[in-house]
Amino acid sequence: MNLAFRLGELPDDGRPRLPGSLQVNRRLAQWLTLRADGVVEVRSGKVEIGQGILTALAQIVACELEVALHRIRMIPASTATSPDEAVTSGSLSVQESGSALRFAAAEARALYLAEAAARSGIALAVLSIADGEIVAGGEPTGMSYWNLADAQLLEREASAATQPKAAGALAVVGESAPRNDIPDKVFGHPRFIHDLDLPGMLHGAVLRPSSPAALLEMLDESAARALTGVVAVVRDGSFVGVVGVSAAVVRAALELLRQAARWRETASLPPVDGLADWLKAQPLDTRLTDERVAAVPALPATTIRACFTKPYLAHASIATVCAVAKWNTGKAADGLTVWSQSQGIFNLRTDLALAFGLAAQAITVNHVEGAGCYGHNGADDVAFDAALLARAAAGRPVRVQWSRADEMTWSPFGPAMAIEIAADLDADGRVVHWRHDVWSNGHGTRPGRAKTPALLAAWYLQAPFERLIATNAALTAGGGAERNAVPAYEFLSWRVNNHRVLSMPLRASALRSLGAFANVFAIESFIDDLARRAALDPLDWRLNHLRDPRARAVLEAVAIRVDWRARVPRENSGFGMGFAKYKNTGAYCAVVAEIEAVREIRVRHLWIAVDCGRAVNPDGIANQIEGGAIQATSWTLKEAVRFDHTRVSSDSWESYPILRFSEVPQVEVEILADPELPSCGAGEAAHGPTAAAIANAVRDALGVRVRDLPITPERIASAADQ
Repeated sequence: MNLAFRLGELPDDGRPRLPGSLQVNRRLAQWLTLRADGVVEVRSGKVEIGQGILTALAQIVACELEVALHRIRMIPASTATSPDEAVTSGSLSVQESGSALRFAAAEARALYLAEAAARSGIALAVLSIADGEIVAGGEPTGMSYWNLADAQLLEREASAATQPKAAGALAVVGESAPRNDIPDKVFGHPRFIHDLDLPGMLHGAVLRPSSPAALLEMLDESAARALTGVVAVVRDGSFVGVVGVSAAVVRAALELLRQAARWRETASLPPVDGLADWLKAQPLDTRLTDERVAAVPALPATTIRACFTKPYLAHASIATVCAVAKWNTGKAADGLTVWSQSQGIFNLRTDLALAFGLAAQAITVNHVEGAGCYGHNGADDVAFDAALLARAAAGRPVRVQWSRADEMTWSPFGPAMAIEIAADLDADGRVVHWRHDVWSNGHGTRPGRAKTPALLAAWYLQAPFERLIATNAALTAGGGAERNAVPAYEFLSWRVNNHRVLSMPLRASALRSLGAFANVFAIESFIDDLARRAALDPLDWRLNHLRDPRARAVLEAVAIRVDWRARVPRENSGFGMGFAKYKNTGAYCAVVAEIEAVREIRVRHLWIAVDCGRAVNPDGIANQIEGGAIQATSWTLKEAVRFDHTRVSSDSWESYPILRFSEVPQVEVEILADPELPSCGAGEAAHGPTAAAIANAVRDALGVRVRDLPITPERIASAADQ
């Protein structure tokens, strides 16, 4: 469950409401330990997935405790020791974990100062901190965090009575600090889940069904069992796996099992080239997302309509998912330990407990970094695979890493979407009523949120668990398919409907930015066409319909950076603009794209302005915006899951191409930071505006409006013929 959603449902028990994740993790010692050796241990329930969040959180703690950044040690998240912060998702880590740590560290500073005053008799008002040393009027007192270190001092509930530092007193926060995870990655030191090598570790792999609806009819295990080095062949219904002494042995045994298996297949997948019609023809749960009612002309002068589509998208991480699991055997030590790259270790623990019929407390899930995915990929599934196979390993740890084909075809996909927009215009071309309809599966089937485990192998066991249809988070928690479907512009009236598709032949769940990517692409493409129809510059049209000064500021900033009004496109090139306020509550982002259209579309340059309030680590924000824009460029121009009526066929880089390094555009990011404003996440803010800017640049260069993603030469030719 999204932490923001969970916090909103907490009953009022009379205790003070605390900031961020402190509300549900109130014990200070759960967050912080000040050690006698001059080190501050920080435990967050948010995990590092390549976004640099642990560096930003370390800066927040260093600032509030008034210690040097090098003293901070971010402890990897574990269900045994860390606060439960649900899932690292939604660009919420700074808001949820950052605000919790900010107040926890401020209160810890106050507690240590009070302890020093009590021990020394020095007036509390004259005491302060200098890199952990306690001074009085600038003079040393001989006391410090380190010689006062007392675990019991923080064994209390947070009160939030101590206010954190004011914006004008911030140090460390607001500075570009070097990422604490980068040195290991640059110099090749073991850091990733794939590098984990535990004593006595075995290897495992799973034989996936031939297609999503396939069931195992027959399997001859004899050849695989006879292979030297095979420890066990595990079968439970249509779940089949092998455990061996090495990865090479396991791969060889898996191939023998593949040749000896017979599956019963069913054609269950939708038409890949008719997804919009298929989505609209399915059973639907239709809900009103948002509505503004105002008096409008009974008969508008003109109504403009357009349809947009987005295909299923794969996570397509460079490294495939991996996990290690170990059962603790013995009369008094039954339990399970898992090492996982999951973005929600507590949620994974919940579903493992459901699947194995264990108490959650009997399971420990330790986070270890993997390839960043920013969404619900196969990380939780591979952890369940490893746990299932480890039951046959007599207490030895078992490592499982998915193949590229497994990763591309069995991880959850970002859902396909169809969007219809209509605008009623008055005689002056002003929008008087706006309609936005979305057809999509829900964008959430993460573990830990339902009565049945959301783990792939759980659906193929002899006694299978029920597979549930994807749902959407409440709009107050960011929404799912309807994220950013509500217009950010000042229209007289609007109506936004979300039609959740209740059939799910392809597994759908959260992928970075959820529905915002497609909704912003559609809205901003449509708005560019309205501006063209009104004979207005696209920038002027947007500014004419925006009152929010922060929205206007990012648009004006990016326009200045690119010299928008003086732009002169070269032959076969074009400029386009896109804007969004992420989730309608988060970061503001405006993008200008310059593209070149020859044999294919190449994005040459992206200029981006972003406002996410207080910037904890500006360099980290720039990293996130750049990475998001590059990923969105790949989605916009190249990516689409391919399948026939039976099975997914895009199982390799050849059949699921992504942007190559040689195709990466130059990206410039300008950060409009304000230390007086709350921080909001930057990780997903650039995706929708980037897609829209590219689409609008294609329209500028070629005079063709492409409304179906990805924007390929074939799609351009088809749009030109319409």
